[in-house]
Amino acid sequence: MSELNTPAALVVWGGFVLAFLFGAIANKTNFCTMGAISDIVNMEHWGRMRMWLLTIAIAVLGANLLYYVGWIDLSKSVYQRPILPWLSLLLGGFLFGVGMTIAAGCTNKNLVRLGGGSLRSLVVLVFLSISAYMTLKGLFGHWRVSYLDPIAIDMARWNLSSQGVPQIVSKLTGLSEKSALLTCSLVVGLGLMGFALKDRRFRGNLPQIAGGASLGLLIVAAWYLTGHIGHGENPDTLETVYFATNTRTLESMSFVAPTAYSLELLMLWSDKTLRVTFGIATVAGVVLGSFAYAVSTRQFRWEGFASLEDLRTQLVGAVLMGFGGVTAIGCTIGQGLSGISTLALGSFIALAGIISGAVVTMKWQQR
Repeated sequence: MSELNTPAALVVWGGFVLAFLFGAIANKTNFCTMGAISDIVNMEHWGRMRMWLLTIAIAVLGANLLYYVGWIDLSKSVYQRPILPWLSLLLGGFLFGVGMTIAAGCTNKNLVRLGGGSLRSLVVLVFLSISAYMTLKGLFGHWRVSYLDPIAIDMARWNLSSQGVPQIVSKLTGLSEKSALLTCSLVVGLGLMGFALKDRRFRGNLPQIAGGASLGLLIVAAWYLTGHIGHGENPDTLETVYFATNTRTLESMSFVAPTAYSLELLMLWSDKTLRVTFGIATVAGVVLGSFAYAVSTRQFRWEGFASLEDLRTQLVGAVLMGFGGVTAIGCTIGQGLSGISTLALGSFIALAGIISGAVVTMKWQQR
């Protein structure tokens, strides 16, 4: 019983609970970044995009409030590293955007669909995981490390310790870092919230507003879980560490690399050096949360591939998402929500790549 009260166990089980809620809410509200972009490109409808922007706004305001009061340190996250691999972020994001469009959904959407009975999404996720693992530690990783990651900007050249936009603003304006953090958080967060809520039809859609706000709060809660509750002294080494995360620092929701680590754990279960981490727990949580919602509302349906062409297209998209998601250090959730919530410059670059890849592919599909 005492093992359940350790910081690592709290992070893992807490991550599972947060992701369970994330999966259920995403299923109920049809939350999908690719779908939101598609609605605009194909129908000029902004409803789901406003929901996504509201989610980002809540995540930005909440995460940076925790950072401002000193409960978490977002500067230690992988998104804030002083080396800015802009080409990897832009190209990886672009390829992820292409992949999620031809696969008809990003990593999170496929996890949600799997919970709803989609065997097609199971196949997509397996190939996505293999591609992501190859990009982390295999052949694709060699290409990434050798040809893409070296093309980067060292922010230390300008006496910056991170790529956070508030620190850049502080450097340019002379504001204190805390004042710049507060200013940037309010401008971005309230600006996005204002844009989302200015539409009367969206303001009348309470399920979308509640869903977007709830998902944003779950991103914030994940930062608090890994960055505050999961931050402490390792009793074995007496070092201050972040427990049960793959990056060995604080994390929030992100699903590409965690699918690869989940596959690794399943294949090497007897390897005692491997442990269930926050990321792995969130992958399982999203699937089971979506499954619980689908079963409780009698929407669970088995689904397969429509044709051989459909299978081929889905597999290509899965491989592109695996490579692109790891190369861009995140997906539509990992960069589009968690990364952006840290106000990291690289996250804006990656998100621009994802959206560009999706839009270009949708335009190509139309023609």
